[in-house]
Amino acid sequence: MNKITIFDSTLRDGAQAEGVSFSVKDKIKIVKALDRLGVGYIEAGNPGSNPKDLEFFEKIKSVALDHSKIVAFGSTRRRNISPAEDGNIQALLSADTDAVAIFGKTWDFHVTDIIGATLHENIEMIYDTISYLKEQGKEVVFDAEHFFDGYKNNKEYAMKSLDAAVQAGADCLCLCDTNGGAFPDEIYCITKDVAETFNVIVGIHTHNDCGMAAANSIMAVMAGATHVQGTFTGFGERCGNAGLSTVIPDLQIKKGYICIPEENMSMLTHTAREISEIANLKLYDREPFVGKTAFAHKGGMHVDGVSKDSRSFEHIDPSIVGNERKFLTSEVAGRTTVLSKIQKIAPYIEKNSEETSKIIDKLKKLEYEGYQFEGADGAFELLIRKELGKYKPFFELETFKIIGEHPPLAQGQTAAAMIKIKVDNQSEITAAEGDGPVNALDKALRKALEVFYPSLATVHLTDYKVRVLDSNSATASKVRVLIESSDGKDSWTTVGVSKDIIEASWIALVDSMEYKLIKDIEEKYRNYL
Repeated sequence: MNKITIFDSTLRDGAQAEGVSFSVKDKIKIVKALDRLGVGYIEAGNPGSNPKDLEFFEKIKSVALDHSKIVAFGSTRRRNISPAEDGNIQALLSADTDAVAIFGKTWDFHVTDIIGATLHENIEMIYDTISYLKEQGKEVVFDAEHFFDGYKNNKEYAMKSLDAAVQAGADCLCLCDTNGGAFPDEIYCITKDVAETFNVIVGIHTHNDCGMAAANSIMAVMAGATHVQGTFTGFGERCGNAGLSTVIPDLQIKKGYICIPEENMSMLTHTAREISEIANLKLYDREPFVGKTAFAHKGGMHVDGVSKDSRSFEHIDPSIVGNERKFLTSEVAGRTTVLSKIQKIAPYIEKNSEETSKIIDKLKKLEYEGYQFEGADGAFELLIRKELGKYKPFFELETFKIIGEHPPLAQGQTAAAMIKIKVDNQSEITAAEGDGPVNALDKALRKALEVFYPSLATVHLTDYKVRVLDSNSATASKVRVLIESSDGKDSWTTVGVSKDIIEASWIALVDSMEYKLIKDIEEKYRNYL
């Protein structure tokens, strides 16, 4: 099998995504996650750009890594100055990494019109920078910025730029589709030309502006590239980068390349979710391989087919990438779907059992009232437990009170909640302020329950959706509230329905907490066994 070097740029290119801001601690956590997965290179930022990156490079020196090399990122020297005098180049060296990534211009338009250099000056800037870094003992990846646009506009000059990098000693020529505008056939032909022209490692770095970043990366590998850059789950500037959580399994599972250690492939989904959590981004449910619904089935025929032989409607076994099959629960899903969920709790229940019919009838009744369980796995599991007599509430609500405040309280908080609960005949009263009544109620409930159940401190809401079910009733409309929660390892969704949005939210919040507590008990039992 051919080896593909995976070069992750989540901490540099990914950090340029709207809404993403990594702390130094965040960056170190992501490095550890990527190293556990077995990624070869981790591009961690530009030490010359900000104090945060400088601090990161200093701290990461004391972190032992098993698989990954840390890479510092920078540009070729500035015009009319030597690399030894260039502050950014010196900052790059101060990061003290074995490998560096240097980007340089290969599109003649960018050279003359954007940085205001002559074509010859740019060639010298590339050569001088790389040769200087090689003299310092560095492994150098040359990121050929806008290479595909440059090649199409002036092939001779684009190739001459690469030749300068090779002559200077570059270890890898990474071809960048910086604007994300190239098509797979273009990527293949141009990469093939480069791979056949230069006797050096060729890499690919694609952006997703035309929705083709993953496909373009794979086509480049087909053409001879053996170094693939991207970000985990694909977030990055504009439309993002090639998603390594897609590219890695595509290449390794489908095409037989080695990207990460085979035994680590089952960690892929967990790693994608962990990195999304650290980045404070919700992982797209339909993300290939690692998304929550990547292996979800709803239609009765699909469910029946998968139950008989998963190959009928699944391209791989989800467990290979650490994901799991889901049969979505709804009135159209069929008895097989419901039974599969029941048997996770009570394996002895059969398709024609009285309990199965009872749960299906309850499901249909609740969906008629406005509940929706296809996206609320946690709530449906609790429903099954209640119908089977396998549920005991962890706490009892005695009372809660919500107070709205206008103008807002300190720090923009607009509501306060007071709550009194009882656990094993012991009462607890707490209060909290929040950004709105639901947030205040969530904080107050969590504060009260953590006295009895400390593990709930790890739980937080990752998504909150409200759907008006009968808009003709105006402000008296019934609403459905979906809450997605996470404890940093797993995520689950619960649902509540009421004409009172606070009550609907309360139902979903309670189920969310109780689902977590049930899972904790099951995990302790498994560990005991």
